[in-house]
Amino acid sequence: MARILIVDDSPADLKFLETALQSARHQVTALNDPAQVEAVADQVRPELLMVDVVMPGRNGYEVVRGLRKQPGMEALKVVFVSSKGNETDVKWGLRQGADDYLVKPYTPEQLMTVVQKLVG
Repeated sequence: MARILIVDDSPADLKFLETALQSARHQVTALNDPAQVEAVADQVRPELLMVDVVMPGRNGYEVVRGLRKQPGMEALKVVFVSSKGNETDVKWGLRQGADDYLVKPYTPEQLMTVVQKLVG
């Protein structure tokens, strides 16, 4: 069981992630506002961050850069979850510090494979 923070501006995508991860017995905190990430991460101390790339106000890359500056977050595993799925998007996401990249739409099985690989 891992502590996982998910951030997405889409309520449907948040619910899908939350349901799939909780069914695998992970402790999930869901946020739809990327501006709250640092404060919530400081309280929750997640082992894995799953974050959408395209969000209003603050994109996923900015979220990851902000979190990486926080003490204790250097080892945080990151997965970008995005509909931006061409090869250059995925490569760019990995270069921005992601450990993996999940392209929407995805199946619960694909999600669990990525999570298992990163946090067991």
